[in-house]
Amino acid sequence: MGTGTGTTPKVEAKMPFSEEEAHRLDAADPGQRDLFLIPPAEGGRYAEAAYLVGNSLGLQPRATRAELLEELDTWARLAIEGHFEGARPWTPYVGLLTEPAARLVGALPAETVVMNTLTVNLHLLMVSFYRPSGARNRIVIEDTAFPSDSYAVQSQARFHGLDPDQVVVRLRARPGEENLRTADVLDYLDREGENVALVLLGGVNYLTGELMDIPAITRAGRAAGAVVGWDLAHAAGNVPLRLHDWDVDFAAWCTYKYLNAGPGAIGAAFVHERHLGDHGLPRFEGWWGNEPATRFEMTPQIRPPATADAWQVSNPPILAMGPVRTSLELFDKIGMTALRERSVRLTAYAERVLDEVVATRPMTLLTPRDPQRRGAQLSLRIGQGSAAELARRLRFEHGVLTDSREPDVIRAAPVPLYSTYHDCWRLADALAHTVDG
Repeated sequence: MGTGTGTTPKVEAKMPFSEEEAHRLDAADPGQRDLFLIPPAEGGRYAEAAYLVGNSLGLQPRATRAELLEELDTWARLAIEGHFEGARPWTPYVGLLTEPAARLVGALPAETVVMNTLTVNLHLLMVSFYRPSGARNRIVIEDTAFPSDSYAVQSQARFHGLDPDQVVVRLRARPGEENLRTADVLDYLDREGENVALVLLGGVNYLTGELMDIPAITRAGRAAGAVVGWDLAHAAGNVPLRLHDWDVDFAAWCTYKYLNAGPGAIGAAFVHERHLGDHGLPRFEGWWGNEPATRFEMTPQIRPPATADAWQVSNPPILAMGPVRTSLELFDKIGMTALRERSVRLTAYAERVLDEVVATRPMTLLTPRDPQRRGAQLSLRIGQGSAAELARRLRFEHGVLTDSREPDVIRAAPVPLYSTYHDCWRLADALAHTVDG
């Protein structure tokens, strides 16, 4: 495979799907690219990058800079009084995010809170919801879980004096397959459910892009007597969610991927309403978990509200929340239904043009082909060479940004907000010129 440090092969590759067709599709099915800042290409013949890594870091909305400057101006003009005065006072600021965040994931506002970052929120939620008792002590995750989830559940097991090697169950895909079947998750819960305390899976798998059957797995886990939580890092803003209706116990997600809130942006959490106000539920608490009306009375005893806000610990970072507000406003205006419909069309086109390249090269598509089993991501396994080196060549020789997961996976995400059919065509064209057939 030609992914070394040499020059791009001189043999012209023939693309069965023409560049002109990609442009026609973009004219007929435009996204909202004009609302975002597109990085310049660092190679190739186009001015702008074909940015296909929104599953790692979303692009900057044009409105974000003004949002941040407004808060900086408020800080300069009002200083401490900005907590209570100004266009968006800081003390109740988190409330501006609650309803749009709830709408995004299909939750009630009382069930939703924007706070902390993803793994911090998972830990705070597991303090409440991982409650091993006797033989019911297992935590079920997928074998290809994002490493941070693995570390989190292992440390939670140790925190309870348990051996992670004994209680953390890593469900694997069948031999010769890449994706974990829902049927196999359900089968495990049917056979071993009496020993499971917590099911914690990724809604969309970070490596393969597989969309799990969240409602079916949630029903099976709860029927088995387990608590069911979800890591929605790759699902929020990517696929429609109905957390309340699906009876999910808890969930957490980040906002810097499909939600475009900036590097390391603040995350969010969901707690189903049946758990709210349960004073017997253990929880790590702090000042900001008080009822807003009594927070500044500074009493030694906390008075938590019967909402997900009770899981808050600290004063929220306003400068980090501004970009989240900007992003959620975009999702409210456009709507997840419209985004998902364009995503299905765009990813299907990317699959078709990639199929033509993969067919004659040592590469395999890992992502499920059923549109209902995937989000806006396609993952390719390369048969030779380094995935990181291939990603580097795509970037610097063709202006196409993908990411790599060593040793052999390339991930590309046609994000419906700002990606184009032409971006997808450029990816296939770049692979055709970079990977030897």
